[in-house]
Amino acid sequence: MKIAFIGAGNLASALMGGLIQRGATPHDLLAVDPDESKRQAAALELGVDTAERLESAEGFDAVVLAVKPQILQKVCAALAPLLKRPLVISVAAGVRIADISRWLGGYAAIVRSMPNTPALIGMGMTGLHAAPDVTPDMRDQANAVMNSVGATLWVEHEAQLDALTAVSGSGPAYVFYFIESLIAAGERAGLDAGQARTLALETFFGASALARQSDETAAVLRERVTSKGGTTAAALASFEQSGIKEEIGRGVRAAQARSNELARELGAQ
Repeated sequence: MKIAFIGAGNLASALMGGLIQRGATPHDLLAVDPDESKRQAAALELGVDTAERLESAEGFDAVVLAVKPQILQKVCAALAPLLKRPLVISVAAGVRIADISRWLGGYAAIVRSMPNTPALIGMGMTGLHAAPDVTPDMRDQANAVMNSVGATLWVEHEAQLDALTAVSGSGPAYVFYFIESLIAAGERAGLDAGQARTLALETFFGASALARQSDETAAVLRERVTSKGGTTAAALASFEQSGIKEEIGRGVRAAQARSNELARELGAQ
C-alpha cells in the first residue's frame, strides 16, 4: 500500500516509522510538507520519499491528513482536485468527517482517527470512525496504519469520538497529573526527588501492566491490594472523602463537552 502523509510532524513520523517496522517499504511512503527541515528529517531518519507540494500525493492508495486542525480546510481545498479513489485518514483532532468531506468537495471515503501522545513511542490508543463510503478493505487499511503505533478501537457513531477524546485522547495528561501529584506527595513524606520519581513511575508502570494483563476488573485488583484497616485502605478512604472519583468524572465530561464545542468551531470555517 502506497501512503502519502500530508504533514511530516511528530505523529506522521511516528506512523511512518511504525509502518516501516511492520514491513512497509520506505519508498512506498511519501511525506509532503512545505518545511524543508521536516522533509530532510523524514528522508534521513526514515528513508521515505518527500515532497514540498501536494500534487506529489496524487495516485496514492491512502492519504493521511496529519496537519494542524486550523489549516486543514486550506489543505483540503488544495488536495480536493487530486483525489480519485484513495482512502483519506484524518488525524486532525476535533474536525468532523462531514466538514472534511465538504472541504474536499464532497469526497466521502474518509476515516477519522483520534490517537494519543503515547503513539509517539508506539504505545498509543487510537479511536477510529469510518464514513459510510469506506469499504471493508479501506477500513482494514486504516486500521493497519493506526495499529502501527499502538492499539485501535472503532466506534460506530462519530459522536462517540468526543467521549473517546475525553478518556484516551486527553487521558495521558490525567495520568501525568496523577504521577506529578504522587511524586510531590512522596517528597513531602520524606523522599528525595529522585526516589519519589522512581517509585511513582515504576509503580504506575507495573500497576498498569498488571491491569492490562489481568482478566479481573480494576475494582477487583484494587480490592486485592486493600487490606481492611491497612495503609492502602486509609489512603483510599481519604480519596473517597475528598470526592476524587466524582471530580475525575466531571473532568472527563468537561473534556467531552469541549471536544464537541471545538468540532463545531472548526467546522464553522
